[in-house]
Amino acid sequence: MLHNGQLRGYYWVVIPAYNEAATVRDVAMRARQQCFHVIVVDDGSTDDTVGALAGLDVTVLRNERNLGKAGSLWRGFQYVLAQGAQGVITLDADGQHAPEEIPLFLARASADPAVFLVGARRRDQRQVSYWRYGANRIADFWIGWAAGQMIEDSQSGFRLYPAALLRTVELPHDQSRSFVFESEILIEAARRGFASQTVQVTVAPRSGPRPSHFRPVIDILRITKMVGWKLLGRGMYPLGLLRLLRRRCALNQTTQ
Repeated sequence: MLHNGQLRGYYWVVIPAYNEAATVRDVAMRARQQCFHVIVVDDGSTDDTVGALAGLDVTVLRNERNLGKAGSLWRGFQYVLAQGAQGVITLDADGQHAPEEIPLFLARASADPAVFLVGARRRDQRQVSYWRYGANRIADFWIGWAAGQMIEDSQSGFRLYPAALLRTVELPHDQSRSFVFESEILIEAARRGFASQTVQVTVAPRSGPRPSHFRPVIDILRITKMVGWKLLGRGMYPLGLLRLLRRRCALNQTTQ
């Protein structure tokens, strides 16, 4: 088992950023305090996102045009895999995620390097926006059905991807797949035998001047379409639904 100092070197941080000049420097600087290697993928920003990172000991990759979150994540993944990373931790650049919680992920990965970890926000924090919470819950159910397991907070961008998983998947990552990609990889991870587990994380109010890039209606429709095709391709995967419902029932019994 690797100790914390080694984990900080073997796990790389990837931060996709699009027009996050107001917050990206603070996020990257704090992430660098937790891991030795931090990659910021600037997704063709039109503000001074790149300039905000000047002087920091982080690597900046710049997309010449906006590729969307999926394309930026994919580019970051390929870069760190080429460097021999054991895993990748992702978090958003808008300041909502606390880089100081990265050790929570590293501690779990030290016990099981193959585990795929998703940072799940507390339900009360997710319920701040009624419409966004409802859309996320719908996505959680559909993705959980296709994956055959419970997925909590499927839209969270605070994650730890094991390198072994990233080396086995080849998913569409064009601009239209921006938020579909993070949902689809949950399903493909389950199909490849990678257990998805959650790490309880906090979330801060958005501190930047711009709204979220996530659009609850159109992005959930795209996610639902992707999941629908995957379910149809497996005859609606009744076993997956049964597994999901059993897990939910078991969880309800333990919380009563």
